[in-house]
Amino acid sequence: MAALSRNVDLTSFVDRQKFGNFHLTVILWCFLVQVADGFDITAAAFVAPTLRASWHLTGEQLGRLFSASLFAGFFGPPIFGFISDKFGRRIAITLGAFVFGGFTLAAVWAQNIDQLMWLRFCAGLGMSGALPVTVALTNEYAPRRLRGMLVMLMFTGSTIGGGVPGLFAGQLIPAYGWQSIFWIGGLAPLLIAVCLLFFLPESLKFLSLRPARRAELARNMARMEPGYQAPADATFAIVDEENKVNFSPKHLFAGKLWLLTPLLWWSFATATLIFYFINNWIPSILTAQGWPLSHAVWATTLFQFGGTLGGIAISRPFDKYGMFPVTILFVLAIPIIACIGLPGNSEAMLLGLVALAGFAVLGLNFGNIACASNLYPTAIRSYGTGWAFFFGRGGAVAGPYIGGWLIASKVSTEHIFYIATIPLAIGVVVSFIVARLYKSHYQDNKTMLDARQAAAAAAE
Repeated sequence: MAALSRNVDLTSFVDRQKFGNFHLTVILWCFLVQVADGFDITAAAFVAPTLRASWHLTGEQLGRLFSASLFAGFFGPPIFGFISDKFGRRIAITLGAFVFGGFTLAAVWAQNIDQLMWLRFCAGLGMSGALPVTVALTNEYAPRRLRGMLVMLMFTGSTIGGGVPGLFAGQLIPAYGWQSIFWIGGLAPLLIAVCLLFFLPESLKFLSLRPARRAELARNMARMEPGYQAPADATFAIVDEENKVNFSPKHLFAGKLWLLTPLLWWSFATATLIFYFINNWIPSILTAQGWPLSHAVWATTLFQFGGTLGGIAISRPFDKYGMFPVTILFVLAIPIIACIGLPGNSEAMLLGLVALAGFAVLGLNFGNIACASNLYPTAIRSYGTGWAFFFGRGGAVAGPYIGGWLIASKVSTEHIFYIATIPLAIGVVVSFIVARLYKSHYQDNKTMLDARQAAAAAAE
C-alpha cells in the first residue's frame, strides 16, 4: 500500500503513475467520442456530390452547408467549456455526444438544404463542444512525461473517424442513399453516450476543486493506483497550478498568457482554415474534374489518415521540444499544398500530395491542441481550451466558405491552392513566437517542478 499523507499532491500522484488499464479506459472512451465526432464533421463532405446533383445545389449553397456545423463552433466550445468547468468533464462529454448524435440522426429526414443546414448547425454545437473537453480530461489524467503524446494519440480518433466514411461511402451512398451516412453518424455517438454514463471517470483534478465530491475522488484514485487509500482528513492540492475559485476571462491572459493566448488562437484559426478547406472541397473539386465518386472520397480519406500519422509523429517530439515541431510542419505544408493545384498531376501523385498535406496540416493542429491543454490551470482548462477551439472554428467556417466563393468566381484550381499557402506563411511566424513563449511559460516551469518533486522524494 502506498504511503499515506495528510497533504496529497495530486500533481505528483498523477505524474508518478505508470500507464495502465485506468489510463486506457479514459483514453479509449475519449478516443471513441473523437471517432464519432470526426465521422460526423466530415459526413457532409461525403454526401455533398450526391446532394449537389439531386437537390441541384450551387457551390455557394454547398459552402454554407459545410460551414453550418462549423459555425456552431463559435458557440459550442464556450458553452460546453463552461459546463465542463462547472459540472464536470464527464457530464459535458456525454451531453455533447447526445447532442451531435441526435441532430445528425435527425438529418436523415431533411427535405431540403435549409433544413439540413439547421440540423448541421445544431449537431455542430455538440461536435465542437465535446472536442476540447475530451482534451482536458485526457490531459488531467496523463503523467506529465506522456501528456502531449497521450492527448495527441487520443485526438487521432477525430482524423480516423473523419476518414472512415471514405472506406465505404462510394459503395453505400449509391446503394442506400446519402441518408445512410447520417444513420451511422447519428446512432454511433448515441450508443457511445449511453456507455459514457457508466464507464467514463471524472477528472481527479476537477474533483479536487469540489469538496462535496471527495468520496468520488478517493474512489478514482484507488482505481488509478490499486491499494491506495487517502487519509480521511487529507487535503488535496495541485501544486503546479494557481486555481481561482471564481473564473474571470482575464485569467486567460494572466502573466505571459497575455500574448501567448491570442497568438495561439491565431495559430488555431490558420490551421483549421486550411484543414476544413481541403477536407470539405476535395471530393467536390475532384468529381467536377471527372473523377468517379469512389475515387474522390479516397482523397479525403487519405487526407484524414495522413493526419493521423502526423499526430502520431509529432506526439513525442512535442513532449520534448514543445511547439517548435509545429513551426516545422507549417513550413512543410506550404510547398505540399501549393503542388496540389499544379496541372498535370497524375491521380497517384495527387492522392500522395493530399496525404502529405494531411500529415502536415493535421499534425500541426494536434500540436496546437496539446499546447492549449497544457497552458491553462484545472479550474479553467476546459474553458481555455474551448476558447482556443472557438477561434479555431473561425478558420473552420472561413475555409469552406472561401473555397466556395473562389470556385464560384471561376478561380482556377491551381490558383486556389496557391492562395491557400498565404495563411500558412503567416502561421510560420506566429507559431515560432508561440513556441518561444510556450517554452518559457510551460516547459521551463516543468523543469523546476521536476526538480522540486525529485527533492521531495529524496527527503522522504
